Amino acid sequence: MDKLALETRRRSRLRYSLKQKSGGRVRLSVFRSGKHIYAQVIDDSQGRTLAAASSIEKPMRETLKTGADKDAASAVGKLVAERALAAGVTAVVFDRGPYLYHGRVKSLADGAREGGLSF
Repeated sequence: MDKLALETRRRSRLRYSLKQKSGGRVRLSVFRSGKHIYAQVIDDSQGRTLAAASSIEKPMRETLKTGADKDAASAVGKLVAERALAAGVTAVVFDRGPYLYHGRVKSLADGAREGGLSF
């Protein structure tokens, strides 16, 4: 199997597990690239994105040195939490995707918790 197929298997395995345990909560999904990090709060029952934030947004680019470090991930986590709270979401389930809960992904989760989301 190639790298992309293995990544897809990890992602789908995690999503299956989250659906079993979520209890109807919305999902905080993370995507990280080499240069930026992105987060979305997704309601799977309606198929809608309720809130989103990324390090590529103009206010974030002006304040951050780079979009690919732990500081940027933490700032994105706080911003997505702020937007989710404005949309009426307080509890989410954390979807780390195919990434390990380490480094930038963990910083984003910690920032979201600091911002007021519970998971």
